Amino acid sequence: MPIHAIETPRLYRQVADQLRQLIDNGEYPVGARLPTERELAQQFGLSRPTVREALIALEVEGRVRIRVGSGIYVRAVRDPAPARARDNDEGPFELLRAREFVEGAVAAEAALHAGAEDIGRLDDILARMRTSSHPSRETIVLDRDFHTGVAGILGNAVLVRVVGEMFDQRLNPFFERLSSYFENDQSWLAAADEHEAVRDAIAAHDAEGAKEAMQRHLQLSQLRFSRNFGERFEP
Repeated sequence: MPIHAIETPRLYRQVADQLRQLIDNGEYPVGARLPTERELAQQFGLSRPTVREALIALEVEGRVRIRVGSGIYVRAVRDPAPARARDNDEGPFELLRAREFVEGAVAAEAALHAGAEDIGRLDDILARMRTSSHPSRETIVLDRDFHTGVAGILGNAVLVRVVGEMFDQRLNPFFERLSSYFENDQSWLAAADEHEAVRDAIAAHDAEGAKEAMQRHLQLSQLRFSRNFGERFEP
């Protein structure tokens, strides 16, 4: 029998596995409300984003239902073998943190090399972003085009591919489910403003400013996805 490398499951998967076991053991029967995100984070000794990723994974599986402003409730299992998160399914917050690091450095370098044509391409994308309704396939494409467009300023196909592939991870079912709760026209306009700040810093050849603007955009994206969908009284 071949030997396979042993991998440690991501934290959110470990949390999801424990909660799933508690549900299967009857600790939380069908219809029961789970503890709040804050309570679960305290019990597990982990951050709330990690707990949120676990809850989203369980919702995608059909094990729980998230009711904004009410809480997280156990659902009856309809599929005896529901799809579960795979080892290569990055959590949304893990992905955004990685993008913050990589794309911040890319934006800084882009500011040192950007020409008038590069800025013109970013301006064209931004103009279309301002007239698009979110969420939609069009806005996802425009968002991707902006980020790969910044990378494209460096003239390095590998960086363009890496940035594009990192962005495409948001198309996994966990990221899509999370974004469905918090992304709307208002959040899209806020993101457009953040993109424009990146563009302005690049156009000014301000490397540090471009890095900070890109990192701030991705940090604010994390904050948007961190807004409470559980108890109304949670701060």
